[in-house]
Amino acid sequence: MWIALAILLASCAGTGVGPEACAPWRPILVGEEDRLGEATARAILAHNRTGRRLCGW
Repeated sequence: MWIALAILLASCAGTGVGPEACAPWRPILVGEEDRLGEATARAILAHNRTGRRLCGW
């Protein structure tokens, strides 16, 4: 019985990422006048894609 309860509770666990975890983070917005190196542009893109996936930006 305890094993079944543990399995049921574990299956309800989420990823741990929710509105509270995402609250301090926001998408990085880039304007036309901004000049970025390739590495910086890729880092911003990765940041924004991760935020979209995990936080629903």
